[in-house]
Amino acid sequence: MSPMSLKEEIQKRRTFAIIAHPDAGKTTLTEKLLLFGGAIQTAGAVKSNKIDTGTKSDWMAIEKQRGISVATSVMGFEYKDIKINLLDTPGHQDFAEDTYRTLTAVDSVIMVIDCVKGVEIQTEKLMEVCRMRNTPVICFINKLDREGRDPYELIEEVEQKLNIQCRPLSWPIGMGKTFKGVYNLFDHKLNLFTPSQRKLSDVRQSFEDVNDPELEELIGKNYANQLREDVELIEGVYPDFDPTEYLEGKVAPVFFGSAVNNFGINEMLDTFIKIAPAPKSRRTEEREVKPDEKKFSGFVFKIHANMDPNHRNRIAFLRICSGTFERNKPYNHVRGPKPLRFSNVTQFMAQDKEMIDEAFPGDIVGLYDTGNLKIGDTLTDGEDMQFVGIPSFSPEIFREVVNKDAMKTKQLEKGLKQLMEEGVAQLFTFDMGSRKVVGTVGQLQFEVIQFRLKNEYNATVEFHPMNLYKACWITSKDKKQLEEFVRSKNRHIAHDKDGKLVFMAESKAWLQMVMDNYPEIEFHFTSDI
Repeated sequence: MSPMSLKEEIQKRRTFAIIAHPDAGKTTLTEKLLLFGGAIQTAGAVKSNKIDTGTKSDWMAIEKQRGISVATSVMGFEYKDIKINLLDTPGHQDFAEDTYRTLTAVDSVIMVIDCVKGVEIQTEKLMEVCRMRNTPVICFINKLDREGRDPYELIEEVEQKLNIQCRPLSWPIGMGKTFKGVYNLFDHKLNLFTPSQRKLSDVRQSFEDVNDPELEELIGKNYANQLREDVELIEGVYPDFDPTEYLEGKVAPVFFGSAVNNFGINEMLDTFIKIAPAPKSRRTEEREVKPDEKKFSGFVFKIHANMDPNHRNRIAFLRICSGTFERNKPYNHVRGPKPLRFSNVTQFMAQDKEMIDEAFPGDIVGLYDTGNLKIGDTLTDGEDMQFVGIPSFSPEIFREVVNKDAMKTKQLEKGLKQLMEEGVAQLFTFDMGSRKVVGTVGQLQFEVIQFRLKNEYNATVEFHPMNLYKACWITSKDKKQLEEFVRSKNRHIAHDKDGKLVFMAESKAWLQMVMDNYPEIEFHFTSDI
């Protein structure tokens, strides 16, 4: 492919994730974006009366049961000649780890905030991860069709709690029952609100000047005056919007709307494709990789087993960082012994998958995998390098796995191995008595594991609580010392799924004591995969 057309393909791509606290309306917004992109015809509201439609992006059985997203969905659609790759992340905090990894694969983020509840704890945690990488953020304040808080107050809260400057690019007229519409400050258009959950509204009036008397006929005198005051105040208080500050992650443009009523989304989407970054350079341990390099490179940030209940398959999600990825071409699997080639390459619309022959930087493709790939693996066109920054955090809750059906031991082992490779949780096997312990970030994950082992692998397990404080990966420059340590603390030594040594500490005080007694042993709380 000519370098020119590769550059054009890169400029056409926008890859972003939607993040939010549970119930802020993230999956709904995802659906509406797909609706605008023409990828689906009618949106299946999560609590829709037509159960068979279901929300397009929550497709695992357990998600449908509980109405929350627990695995990251990947969807692509085209809008105004721009190829948009959208990742819908789980807001539920027990799945935070999946979300952290997804944020390594995107170039920008849209953050959804509920106008009734404001900024919630989960949003703060996710923003910290965005700050670590200076990811550009757009803020969408949702649910304006409900009586929410004052817009100025909300913006102030975002600035304080999330430590980022805001710049409103659209402004609401009224709220809740009196919600009249949204005025777009970016290109001076007024959008009048008509509640419709299914169809797209297209009533848009252009006003070069808010003082136009026609405004009063449309929204009434009081609202018109209020809007004029607001616009004057915003233009007076906030500096002009500067796209470079947004791209550096310093300023977050703010939009208002109601996702469930398809409202205010268009303004955001139109502005998004104008200002959001095309695929950017990525760091590897060796050097910086630019997207327009000729040779292909990419990394795996998620693995999903059984996307299709009829076939036992695994799909590895690969983010393409440079060059052109081609089907059936052998690529260097940096960690592995031999090159891999993929004849089955797909792109997603949630569960609908289509086969493709090539993909470009910024794209996310699914590779059918028989167990060669792991989260964090790098694939390249020959070069040996490793992309940085897909961490595995030390879990917070530990439970011992107890098999309830001795006849199904094999199924259990297979199921656990596959689920752990997806990164649902972490598995530690004690050296003594080979007890298996699952560590997770939150409570809900145990339910998910239990449910999936039963449904997908036909294995029945119980989880028994364990008195553990932390799992620490241990290393040492002095091999003898490490062996001595492992021997003396044998009861507390386990291996993770990659066979790395892990010390299982029972309490904070005791861990501190052990660390003081063994200064030449290094204790790590994240394993960089």
